[in-house]
Amino acid sequence: MSVDLHTREIKPLRNTFSHTAHYVGHEKPASRYQEATLDTQPTDNFHYRPTWDPEHEIFDKSRTAVKLADWNVLRDPRQYYYATWTMARARQQDAIESSYEFVQSRGLVAKMTDVVRRKACEVLMPLRHVAWGGNMNNSAIGAYGYGTVFTAPAMFHAMDQLGAAQFITRLGLALDEPAILDAGKNDWLHTACWQPLRHYVEDTLVLQDPFELFVAQNLALDGLLYPLIYGHFVDDHIALQGGTAVSMLAAFMPEWHTESARWIDAVVKVAAAESDANRQLISGWVKAWTDRAQTALAPVAELALGAHGADILQEVREALDVRCKKAGLVA
Repeated sequence: MSVDLHTREIKPLRNTFSHTAHYVGHEKPASRYQEATLDTQPTDNFHYRPTWDPEHEIFDKSRTAVKLADWNVLRDPRQYYYATWTMARARQQDAIESSYEFVQSRGLVAKMTDVVRRKACEVLMPLRHVAWGGNMNNSAIGAYGYGTVFTAPAMFHAMDQLGAAQFITRLGLALDEPAILDAGKNDWLHTACWQPLRHYVEDTLVLQDPFELFVAQNLALDGLLYPLIYGHFVDDHIALQGGTAVSMLAAFMPEWHTESARWIDAVVKVAAAESDANRQLISGWVKAWTDRAQTALAPVAELALGAHGADILQEVREALDVRCKKAGLVA
């Protein structure tokens, strides 16, 4: 008796969902990111308008002045959907845990001078509230924006901002007693140098246009704040004065900002390229909110970097202007 084995190729009837194939083609298998995001925005069968906003549907393109023929063009170059985003953040969390173990095992915090430790806490602790504002604003973008390719990464960004606030909290507890958190909150509420930035954050909390909010929070404010504080202040200023531990324990923030800037720039670039009207509108938002963010951060830059703060903030602004120019925005 003999047994003959034959290989048979079973060709699938289709490679992906029909609504995804509309964008990637019927012959090409789609990625998990494409299947999870493309054309998944609810568009029909809304039973009633929200009672709290009867002028709009529950998912409504008209909430923003930006006009796109197809909102699926605002794709994330990182190709984050829930699984890939959580895996990326888990790896970063493991790296942070390793940094804490290294710093604690070698007593690096105790080797810092009191002056450096106090300065780090004085500048960083109020930023917990800025990150919380970023969480709230990106949650609003996720709630009121249109298109899953736009709103889903905004919600991931919201949780990243919450993570940044928690990392700052943990850093404060590693550097000082728990009362340092209350001191940071008091500075945020009452100290003069923080009030322009607090005013900026609170004004963004009530912005109605989700795309303008995206620009004001993620491009203008974070585009200046993160390089200024976590680049020039933490990595260049504090680290060189014996505060290497602070730089290690805050490593998530500059790494995350560099990564997320790819998504932010891609969204702005594609939206601006859709039409001259979009380009002019977005460019105007960027100019207005970046000017205001620079003014709000000026006293914080002086607090952090002394007499050199204004010049360094201007350098950061010029770098952000270059980013915007590469995205196709006009000055």
